[in-house]
Amino acid sequence: MTAQVLVTGGSGFVGAHCVLALLNAGYEVRTTIRTPGRAADVRAQLARGGIDDAGDALTFAVADLISDDGWAAAVDGCEYVLHVASPFPATQPKDENDLIAPARDGAMRVLRAARDAGVKRVVQTSSFAAIGYGHQPTDRPFTEEDWTELDSGVHVSAYPKSKTIAERAAWDFIAAEGGVRDGAALELATVNPVGILGPALGSDYSTSVQLVKAIMEGRLPRLPRVSFGVVDVRDVAALHLLAMIRPEALGERFLAIAGDVIGAQEAALLIRGHLGTAGARITTKEMPDWVLKTLAPFSRSVRDALPDIGAVRRASAEKAHRMLGWTPRTREDAIIATVDSLQRLRLEGGVAPSRRR
Repeated sequence: MTAQVLVTGGSGFVGAHCVLALLNAGYEVRTTIRTPGRAADVRAQLARGGIDDAGDALTFAVADLISDDGWAAAVDGCEYVLHVASPFPATQPKDENDLIAPARDGAMRVLRAARDAGVKRVVQTSSFAAIGYGHQPTDRPFTEEDWTELDSGVHVSAYPKSKTIAERAAWDFIAAEGGVRDGAALELATVNPVGILGPALGSDYSTSVQLVKAIMEGRLPRLPRVSFGVVDVRDVAALHLLAMIRPEALGERFLAIAGDVIGAQEAALLIRGHLGTAGARITTKEMPDWVLKTLAPFSRSVRDALPDIGAVRRASAEKAHRMLGWTPRTREDAIIATVDSLQRLRLEGGVAPSRRR
């Protein structure tokens, strides 16, 4: 009998790719959506990914991270759960709890429902944001042994806080809050990606993809002196599947990154070179740090970005390579795939993205 998998947030960027990967691997998939109308969006994204009609292999359940309603029905009959849904805004909220509460409480709702339904394993999409922030500058790559420090005195913005608190709450639940029902233990693994790029299947794509889009459209007159890790969304989905079925993934965290970090300037040069004459308006000049510091008192988004200026946070995916045999595409391939997909969406008349992962 084919195993059934619940994917939370199937209309999102990562969620849609997880659904696509599961269907291609022969699983039956149920995915949560916040409103019934989002089912059409999921099917449209799958069609762009090569599945025109999933038939009975794909079903939907209406559930939201901020409500208990619908979760028991969503997990009913599922052997595995990929908990992908989590808010990921382009700008920092005025109240950090607008991010923290749904991330933490949503994870708890999913885990409790999974335990009560006898689910075998949950794979939770966490983030490098739960690993590499709140630390003093370091040259060593971060690993799964690291956690973002929330009380170190180093500024940590709302999104890293939300991912750290949500992941810690999940592990605490498994360890001490009854991850066992009727003698069967609920298993947990987490995937911790860096900035996720790759093919956008629709208008609902990540904040990381929005940065590439802004570079492509020449909306950045100068580039901030920042660097970031990159991983292709298809490889993130593949790592979720490995973490779901491999026995050795039980109780483990897995960082997902393709090679070394890349600077915004280097990424812009790559994009402009790929686009040729169509990329003529892309700037590759960096903005002096003093300009950002001058603007900071007048812009919350600039103030929040200041701690990242000049910071280099490297990460290692050695554990996923060694333990699960995971081999991602290069960071350059991920960036080019992002660019090509955004061009296709533009030609199709795609709309502005929402801000959920």
